[in-house]
Amino acid sequence: MTETTREAVRAYHRARFDGDVTAAAARLADTFSFESPLISSGDARGHLDGLAAFVRVVTGVELISELYGEAEATLVYDVHTATPVGVQRTAEHFRLRDGKIEAITLIFDATRWHPVMAAAAPGGAR
Repeated sequence: MTETTREAVRAYHRARFDGDVTAAAARLADTFSFESPLISSGDARGHLDGLAAFVRVVTGVELISELYGEAEATLVYDVHTATPVGVQRTAEHFRLRDGKIEAITLIFDATRWHPVMAAAAPGGAR
């Protein structure tokens, strides 16, 4: 099962940062939830809706560590962005059921993202 976990998580990670929403969605369970310091979603569609906008500002991803268990995984990586944030160190925990990702928890310091998101919001920062 650990090999299935590794395959599913690696494929999802690669697809997401390639901006391939279809391939990323194929790795998610029918019942799915996502939580991060900035957003949360109770379904795959809500999670993947913002993917294209996010990938547009990503200039690279540097994987630091991968840890796999029977039905869970944790990735630690740096996301390089074309924003004032620069490089964002991120930890991502995955829970899987039957080889599909059913929950993702993203952990990072969101402080530097608040002004970026405010400027990108309709009407921009004021």
